[in-house]
Amino acid sequence: MKHHPFPLKTVAALFALSGGAMAANEAVEPMDTVVVSATRVGHTVFDMPAAIDVLDAERIRDGQARVNASEALVAVPGLVAQNRQNYAQDLQISSRGFGARSAFGVRGVHLIADGIPASMPDGQGQAATFNLDMAERIEVLRGPFSAIYGNHSGGVIQLFTREGEGPPSIETSVSAGSYGSRKADINAQGKQAGIGYVLDASRFETDGYRAHSAATRDQAYAKLTLTPLDNAKLTITANALRQDDTQDALGATWTTYQRDPRAGEIDTTDTQNPKRTLADRYNTRKSIDHQQAGANWEQRFGEDRLRVTAYGGNRSVIQYQAFSKAFQAPATHSGGVVDFDRDFYGTDLNWLHVAQLAGGKLSTTVGLEYGRSSDDRTGYENFVGNVFGIKGALRRDEQDTVTNLDPYLQTEWEAGAWMLSAGLRHSSVKISVDDRFLSNGNDSGSLDYSHTTPVLGVLYKVAPSLNVYASAARGFETPTLNELFYSGSAGGFNFRLQPAQSTHLETGVKARLGDDTRINAAVFQVRTRDELVVDSSSGGRTSYRNAGRTLRQGLELSLDSAWRYGLSTRVALTSLRAVYDQGFGAVLKGSRLPGVPNANAYGELAWKDSAGHFGAALEAVASSKIYAEDANTDQPAPGYGVLNARVNASQQWAGWRLKQFIRVNNLLDKQYVGSLIVGDTNKRYYEAAPGRNWLLGLSAQYQF
Repeated sequence: MKHHPFPLKTVAALFALSGGAMAANEAVEPMDTVVVSATRVGHTVFDMPAAIDVLDAERIRDGQARVNASEALVAVPGLVAQNRQNYAQDLQISSRGFGARSAFGVRGVHLIADGIPASMPDGQGQAATFNLDMAERIEVLRGPFSAIYGNHSGGVIQLFTREGEGPPSIETSVSAGSYGSRKADINAQGKQAGIGYVLDASRFETDGYRAHSAATRDQAYAKLTLTPLDNAKLTITANALRQDDTQDALGATWTTYQRDPRAGEIDTTDTQNPKRTLADRYNTRKSIDHQQAGANWEQRFGEDRLRVTAYGGNRSVIQYQAFSKAFQAPATHSGGVVDFDRDFYGTDLNWLHVAQLAGGKLSTTVGLEYGRSSDDRTGYENFVGNVFGIKGALRRDEQDTVTNLDPYLQTEWEAGAWMLSAGLRHSSVKISVDDRFLSNGNDSGSLDYSHTTPVLGVLYKVAPSLNVYASAARGFETPTLNELFYSGSAGGFNFRLQPAQSTHLETGVKARLGDDTRINAAVFQVRTRDELVVDSSSGGRTSYRNAGRTLRQGLELSLDSAWRYGLSTRVALTSLRAVYDQGFGAVLKGSRLPGVPNANAYGELAWKDSAGHFGAALEAVASSKIYAEDANTDQPAPGYGVLNARVNASQQWAGWRLKQFIRVNNLLDKQYVGSLIVGDTNKRYYEAAPGRNWLLGLSAQYQF
């Protein structure tokens, strides 16, 4: 496997963070956390035949703004999670290279919050709906076992929020930092008369690092837990997200990025003097209004369990893009304003049965999942006369519906030193379009995709402190609605796109070195055919095509250690060779997949005093260069390495618990490309990351 070096200074920092202290007898908690993502039967991370990492509440909440999931996900091997400094487009998250091409939102990685899908049946999801303020843990699953969740290939990210416990408490927190960033949050939790409750509301505002990137985000969350019957539990959740007129900074060319990383791209067709940027001239922006609610009923019958989940919600979006008036002239174009109102709902019913077989324990889960989303979608010109950035004439009117119906089976047999796991899921995804705007032709039609995804894994306990495992699966990934909307330069719905199909292989080692060090290592290979790639992309309108075969081969390593004197370290390393295994058009065999680094790393050296009142940490983050398009001929985003630091303090006084933190990111003030818009025809690929920036936070909690 060919390796590309990290920046040397950052490599040195990572090695410095991983060693240099004497070990002490302190357990490293995440390896002993019980997880459910891979087999739906609870086991510790150490005893799972899969690559899975757990981020606990401390890593998610302490010393963080709790605005973007990338704040915590950066510490997970195999994952690339980028804050694009553009809240109109959400995070970029890819797992083992899957999802890297997404122009906005998350695709190729399945998102779940409290058992409720945060991804739609077509595979598109939004991590912004995650409530990080009340998070208890995040489970990150990569590799073959993610195939049991259906339509995606890369992995599963599952958020679990805390449950209300104990006497009532109320907490408020505020934070402020560079570029006008500020956040206020208030929450309450407790348990009364057997009912646990969690309530949370927050507002985040920023002027934005990049030009034309200001945003305001309001979030609300509620969770109730009840025990209406013996051995039964009912959990009800509701959340809401609102963003009004979130500015869209767009991407920049390499020339513009080098001149000023914060600047926008100049619109050379502008008649004003001086000429405005594309973002300013068209006032590119996006408004989001998202609400959903769900309920989970769990009934236990001894070791057996019945679980029923139901959810529903609505998502409204209006987005103003930077299409020129001249470009919108063809009758096939759907305009520069996207406006849709989505209703979605679904259910998941599963039964777990536990029995004894051949001297071991057999746990079998049988389930059925159904999901439906329906978009009332319109498009408009983004001009009236010579005034741009406003809603003009109607250019699109259609109803888009996506449904999935997936029966699945998982079984696990455990006896002595062996654990055998197997699963089978049959996914049926139907996409239909009812075109009501007929002046440019009738685009109505439907697509049916179906695939059976088997998974098999085995774990062997070599010793109490050493487990080895292997797993394999077949996966598939349908095009999302956004990838089907356009067909090359001709426009129109792309009914020719096929789902990508993949074969996953993985083997790994999990080890405990005494009570203070945990090691996870995994080697994997993924072969994919009919990979979905960008065909053309310009002005926010992107079309896709199937492109033969791809190959992903990689190594993931995580190392967690606790040391004397309150010191601890974490290192997460990823090496990934992701290439086209078959050429197409101008793309040669062996070309790198765009948006995917050859290597990335995270390292942390942390300290906490024995009383837990003070703490500090130094973080190192590094990435190799990343190509922006399939042919690998344009300027790639160069590799980079940055250092971050944080300091925490807490005090207890009567019923009050006070916390403070200060964080400084990019200590050495490096200029680097933080994320890419893959395949943009205008070569406006580059989205700059901030230079040195700071964040200060305070919180006060009172327990009654």
